[in-house]
Amino acid sequence: MPTDDRPRTARPVWQQPVVQFVVVGLVIALALLWVTGILGERIAREQAIEDARTTTSLLAETVVEPALSAGLLGTNAGDLDKFDRLIRSRVLENDVVRVKVWDDTGTIIYSDEPRLIGQRFELESDEEEVLQNGGSAAGLSDLTSPENKYDQQLGRVLEVYTRVQTPDGKPLLFEVYLSDDNLQQRTDALFTQFRPLTVGGVVLFLILSTPLLWVVSRRADRAAADRERFLVMATEASDAERRRIARDLHDGVVQDLAGTSFALSGLAREVEERSSEQSEQIEQLATSVRASLMSLRSLLVEIYPPELAGIGLAAALQDLVAPANKVSVAVKLDVTDVDDLPDDVTALIWRTAQECVRNALRHGQPTRLRIDVHVEEAGQVAVMIVTDNGRGFDTSDPPQGDHFGLRGLRDLARESGASLAVRSTPGLGTEATLRVPVT
Repeated sequence: MPTDDRPRTARPVWQQPVVQFVVVGLVIALALLWVTGILGERIAREQAIEDARTTTSLLAETVVEPALSAGLLGTNAGDLDKFDRLIRSRVLENDVVRVKVWDDTGTIIYSDEPRLIGQRFELESDEEEVLQNGGSAAGLSDLTSPENKYDQQLGRVLEVYTRVQTPDGKPLLFEVYLSDDNLQQRTDALFTQFRPLTVGGVVLFLILSTPLLWVVSRRADRAAADRERFLVMATEASDAERRRIARDLHDGVVQDLAGTSFALSGLAREVEERSSEQSEQIEQLATSVRASLMSLRSLLVEIYPPELAGIGLAAALQDLVAPANKVSVAVKLDVTDVDDLPDDVTALIWRTAQECVRNALRHGQPTRLRIDVHVEEAGQVAVMIVTDNGRGFDTSDPPQGDHFGLRGLRDLARESGASLAVRSTPGLGTEATLRVPVT
């Protein structure tokens, strides 16, 4: 059985499924890392802010609230000094850079910045909400507001406030400022704890899935190669069988018919002297045999393409259009400068001409058919134009029936680096132009 020993062209690296998967996987991984990085940092920052609120509430309950006194509300110097020492030793450390205690009128009754003590500012709605209902709130401080006129040197700060109560139950607002730099460090520390999970998960997925995809891809490639090999083997076997049938017909029946035709013609001449009527009958038989011989040769062309290198493209095209003469189609064949064309170019021209002529005779019902083959661009491009004056068709309609052959020819031409353009209009015929680079 014939086998396909032609060397296979290696697939470019960027067309390898595994390489494409890895590249796409890396792009997706980077996108995921970027997105999860943004979301993770946001979550980590929210967690850090929540931790700051928890810490502030803890300081308010365990340090600040037990130290509140009536003297502090009355701005007693001794009570203020004692409270200030407590705040500086127990609160103003680590992240806390400013402390303020407000009453419900918006007056600052204590701050580690003495110039703020006794000044009154309008409370914001969220601060009033905390004063009335308790809880805590946090947000970046607006250093341009009047209450922060002495805080610009602190840089970006997060303000956190919660409610505390004096021994007699009077609500106060305890507010601390935390350095945003320190808060960012805490955010980064929280984020780095789960960043390895995100990165590791993506990397682990690529590591585990790439070998699996490689195995599947190799199996798919082998299956595709097997299918291609079997298809080539089947095609070659079919070609070999068709070649055998065509050869047997050519060497047997065709030769017998040709000999019979010559013998009948000779017999007709010999009989002509004795009986013109019998001579005419014999000549009619010879003509019928020659017509059958032509039909059989046309059938051989359909069964198996001619050996183009042997008989030449012009002769092969002449045999191809022979059936058109039997249906009263005027054929004009113009083939020039094709003797030196490569075999693959010649084969593509003949295959395209065969399909175009077949479609024209089957569907177009033309009265004229023309095939023009020549070379252009200093012999660099071979051109074939097949024209008929048949019924034509709408090229925008989906192909039906045998018109799928034209689409297959376009694909074949494209794979060969050629181009096939088909122009047709209902009622105005069809023109197919094939341009093949000569390499």
